[in-house]
Amino acid sequence: MTGTRTEPRRVVVTGMGAVTPIGNDVTTFWSSLVAGRPGVRGIQSFDPARVCSRIAGEVVDFDSSAVLDRKEQRRNDRFTQLALVAAAEALHDAGLPKRLEGTLAEQTGVIVGTGLGGSMTIAEGLVTFAERGPDRLSPFFVPMAIANLGAGQISIVLGCKGPGYATVSACASGGHALGESAETIRRGDAEVMLAGGAEAGVHEAWIGAFCAMRALSTRNDDPAGASRPFDRGRDGFVMAEGGAILVLESLEHAQERGAHIHAELVGYGASSDASHITLPAPGGEGAARAMRRAIEKAGLAIDEIGHVNAHATSTPEGDGAELEAIRSVFGAHAPRLAITANKSMLGHTLGAAGAIEAVATVRAITEGCVPPTINLVDPDPAAEGLDLVPGTARSVRFDAALSNSFGFGGQNSAVVFRRWAE
Repeated sequence: MTGTRTEPRRVVVTGMGAVTPIGNDVTTFWSSLVAGRPGVRGIQSFDPARVCSRIAGEVVDFDSSAVLDRKEQRRNDRFTQLALVAAAEALHDAGLPKRLEGTLAEQTGVIVGTGLGGSMTIAEGLVTFAERGPDRLSPFFVPMAIANLGAGQISIVLGCKGPGYATVSACASGGHALGESAETIRRGDAEVMLAGGAEAGVHEAWIGAFCAMRALSTRNDDPAGASRPFDRGRDGFVMAEGGAILVLESLEHAQERGAHIHAELVGYGASSDASHITLPAPGGEGAARAMRRAIEKAGLAIDEIGHVNAHATSTPEGDGAELEAIRSVFGAHAPRLAITANKSMLGHTLGAAGAIEAVATVRAITEGCVPPTINLVDPDPAAEGLDLVPGTARSVRFDAALSNSFGFGGQNSAVVFRRWAE
């Protein structure tokens, strides 16, 4: 690692991995996004007859055997396995070894966000406790359940010995993981960071709990059309699962090893609403502050941002506040932004959302294409004059894009990516 610096270190993206309801690798995920292919279906992993929302974005045909043997699969929660598979793909994409050794291992850290942590383990363990007593709990209950084990197991399995921890800020967790990882590199505490998020909350208990909050869509007869951000007919978000990891690297380190650079992470903003446990601050004020801070730290003018990957969960209050925040931040430039809502296809992956959408944002920059917002047939009047890329992907070149993630508790994150140029 290098010593004292007079200028901030530049942070670049050299690898990406993703496991999602619309594809179990980045290539499949991206092609499904561009095609507008929905991943929300009737729940298959359990009988949903007792819950109000019987639909979800489930990861299908998932296989973690490339990173964990059968015994270790039983000892790791599904969210950890999603994170590990995405991390392995990201390392491969970055041209890094399957397991890091020596100085590279010491210079590589891991930050993985999650909202619920080992939620499957928690729900099933509590059933065991209630029905059979504490003596029948698994000795692996705690390490499978705690939220930092996504990052911890990536470190253990892949050999990352640098800074490592979890960010837990509900639906902003993945965005915070990316931003904090970039700051870790900028201050010289790592050369490489595996950053992202993972979530596996498609379980009867968790869906029942969100139903009790009246947060979920109950459009059970139309799964593919249930997640409809910015549409007047939206009735709540759709629970989903998935994971994504990005390899972030100091520019010097990436160039020294001849790495392919996807994009540069140039800005990160975080804020708190200090307002309400579930509702956004009036006018999206907290979200707007995170967005402004990210753009300011990126050193960009407002009109240099060409695309916004919106948080857009398909809730009436959340979507409306985000639109107000976008108008507040971008002013007269807002109508010229290409704004999209990936959750219209994915559903809401909670703590993984910011990382999955960051992968989409980077690909949008490199491919010159913005995926569509599907199910947008009757736009909210609050969206009048804004380009929400309805129905069909848009070919458009831009050099910088913003990705938003906002969580319960009023915790907000925003990251800015820029096209890589020497």
